[in-house]
Amino acid sequence: MRHGKKFNHLSRTASHRKAMLSNMASSLIEHKRITTTVAKAKALRKYVEPLITKAKDDTTHSRRVVFSYLQDKESVTTLFNEVAEKVASRPGGYTRIIKTNNRLGDNADMCIIELVDYNELLLAEAAPAPKAKRSRRGGKKKTTAKAEVTATDAVVVEDEVAEAPVADVVEETPAAEVEETPTAETEDAPEASADEATEESSDEEKKDAE
Repeated sequence: MRHGKKFNHLSRTASHRKAMLSNMASSLIEHKRITTTVAKAKALRKYVEPLITKAKDDTTHSRRVVFSYLQDKESVTTLFNEVAEKVASRPGGYTRIIKTNNRLGDNADMCIIELVDYNELLLAEAAPAPKAKRSRRGGKKKTTAKAEVTATDAVVVEDEVAEAPVADVVEETPAAEVEETPTAETEDAPEASADEATEESSDEEKKDAE
């Protein structure tokens, strides 16, 4: 009876399952991406990620341990010389499972399992261009400086406006004098004509008396 067996046997015997996962791990290391079912991909993730972590320690013992799982010299060489350097700064999570359409024959759930650091498109999206940071203090200083500049400009404008009427008054003073002069002459003219009339009347009276 199947009691207490929590991992997926993948409908295979232990030897068959071990050989299949070893072959799939070698293919993943060589090609960096393979297409398989979701169940096999989850089993492969548990199988291959400890080997990648082991490859970070490049020693003879580590190479022999990894070779006992992969049974492929080329895959071991690629893992230690290329993949280990690529994932050196990543503390786990070396693989990614991307689900795709179901298989046509039996409608099985299919997916793509790949090494995370070899997907250039997703890496480019995950690392956008750095944005310039703006501090609030700097903005306040700039606004205060602008306010001071505007205040000085306003004072200069007010001074110019205050000075403008004075010039007008100075310019209007001669005009006032010019306008007042004829009025004074016109006021004196009637008085002069009145004096002349009185003198003429006195002369006429003298002539009549003679």
